[in-house]
Amino acid sequence: LDRMAALVEDETSDLPALIREECQDLLVQIAQKTARIAERTTKLKTLAAQSDRARRLQTMPGMGSLTAIAVEAFGPDMAQFKTGRDFAAWLGLVPRQHSSGGKERLGRMTKAGQADIRRLLIIGARTIREGSWLSRMLARKPKMLVAIALANKMARQIWAMLTKNEDYKDPALVVAA
Repeated sequence: LDRMAALVEDETSDLPALIREECQDLLVQIAQKTARIAERTTKLKTLAAQSDRARRLQTMPGMGSLTAIAVEAFGPDMAQFKTGRDFAAWLGLVPRQHSSGGKERLGRMTKAGQADIRRLLIIGARTIREGSWLSRMLARKPKMLVAIALANKMARQIWAMLTKNEDYKDPALVVAA
């Protein structure tokens, strides 16, 4: 972006005047949008800090203020779900079941449910890089598949955190204790 700005401002470049004018207009628009995004991000972080639920959710790795506010705003009351798997299913993060006669057959992810929260959880899951389970999975499976599996785990942890009114507890530390 800086190189583009330098090229547009350079009067000795071979850019035609119309192209130079259009590029300058685009650079102004990009600067305005960047300022709006920064302002909205600040407001969002302030809002997330004021909410106890959002603050609690942000204790989980991979959970930022946007995802926490989205779960709070668009997620239903967790009491309506019997288990964390039910919440993950509501988000569309569980495999479709084609089971019968005691033989379990799991298919692709359903992708039914709340797409916005599901997408934010998957993006958050892709930012997490630590953990023995995660490193073992990344060694064997594609990155996106691991991110979806981790988003599924995150959804189940969200359900547990909100139903028990507790902050995030690292499973590795809980098992060690």
